[in-house]
Amino acid sequence: MDPLSQALAVLTAMITPAVLISACGALILSTSTRLGRVVDRVRSLSDKFEELAQTGTGLALFEERRAVIFDQLDRLTTRARILQRSLTVFYVALGLFVATSVAIGVVAFAGVRYSALAVVLGLVGASFLFYGSVILIVEARLSMASIRAEMDFLWRLSKHYAPEDLVRQRSPHYRLNIKPRG
Repeated sequence: MDPLSQALAVLTAMITPAVLISACGALILSTSTRLGRVVDRVRSLSDKFEELAQTGTGLALFEERRAVIFDQLDRLTTRARILQRSLTVFYVALGLFVATSVAIGVVAFAGVRYSALAVVLGLVGASFLFYGSVILIVEARLSMASIRAEMDFLWRLSKHYAPEDLVRQRSPHYRLNIKPRG
């Protein structure tokens, strides 16, 4: 193989991990954004919890409001931990893909005997990328459970304040003959 073809083959091989590096970057960015939104939501709920404590028990569904906020804070804490773990996993995957790219370059100069290193680094990096994705699936499911719980409470609160005929008219539970949760 002539030197130019060999150089192009090495550069082509080094581009493959770059695509996975880009994927890791996108996942790191979106996961960081999700974590930031969780932190903002925790701060907002903490303020509401404090305000609720100062307002007293005169509010409608006071105990239920307090329980919902406490439950939401608990879920958000779990979500923040999961998101932090997935960020760590994605950063490790990113480092492994960079190391894979470097290892491919080293193999081009040092010889074929080190080629297994590049393959192992790439496979381990892909495994971390997969694991991080699974963690995000768990977090997304927890997020949906949290949203459903909050929506159920808001439905109960709206039923408390809205006239019965309006509740019957607007309720998806009544239209679809579904028994509401809670």
